[in-house]
Amino acid sequence: MKPLNDTTKGVVYGLGAYTLWGSFPLYFALFKGIPSWEVLIHRVIWSCLFLAVVISILKRWPPVVAALRQPRRLGYVLGCAVFIALNWGIYIYAVETRHVLQASLGYFLTPLVNVAMGLLILGERISRLQAAAVGLAAVAILYQLLLLGELPWITLVLAFSFGTYGLMRKKVELDGLSGLFVETLLLLPLGLLTLAWLSSQGLSHFSDSTYSALLLASSGAVTAIPLLAFAGAARRLKLSTVGFLMYINPTIQFLIALYIFHEPLSTAKLVSFVMIWVALAIYSWSAWVGRSNREASA
Repeated sequence: MKPLNDTTKGVVYGLGAYTLWGSFPLYFALFKGIPSWEVLIHRVIWSCLFLAVVISILKRWPPVVAALRQPRRLGYVLGCAVFIALNWGIYIYAVETRHVLQASLGYFLTPLVNVAMGLLILGERISRLQAAAVGLAAVAILYQLLLLGELPWITLVLAFSFGTYGLMRKKVELDGLSGLFVETLLLLPLGLLTLAWLSSQGLSHFSDSTYSALLLASSGAVTAIPLLAFAGAARRLKLSTVGFLMYINPTIQFLIALYIFHEPLSTAKLVSFVMIWVALAIYSWSAWVGRSNREASA
């Protein structure tokens, strides 16, 4: 049997990562009766332990130790930790309260938020098509606010927290695996203190049953495995390919919300989704044309 080449392996890793991320609503729906913030605490604790094991197996401790020896340079890492924890917490809450459609819209919106942040914060230049895409996305959010009378706050918090995380992550000189480990390590003391308090007050769900304990402990592996697959894809594929595969995640979430959780999708809400999808199509086309022009010039 002919071995897979690097590109094919990258596509397989990418499909695996984004399919797992897209299926997360099915996993977090199992935590019925456990508050989202308690699930978040366990996700931090068990992710840290699982990542420590992975880093030990892969012998990737040198960059971690080097980062921890320079505490003054951990400011951006701490910022990343706060925003990724916020993103995780709101996402778990969205699943528990059956607002997965809002969550999927948040992840559809994230690339456009990244473009807007690049323009407003980093002073990056964007094309007219990209500006039009960002403008159309803003209209979609205003449409929900004005015509539906509701602010899609879950969508906005997920998009902006992950966008801000990505922005701050650019300042961190750590690879994805090491960076996530240091981020969770900085959150670990708070997680352990909160867990100790819950246990002392008899409020912890970890000791409710073997099922609850195993489910909460599994959150570490569930968090880390897609990340490792994504890292394998990122090393082997062009950024444009990774960017295209990224849409698999919110698409699966959208379908799960619609056909498994049976969340209502009114015509008005569907219009806002279509606006975001058109904006993403415009953005993707602009990015592809721009990259092709640069390659031709080179």
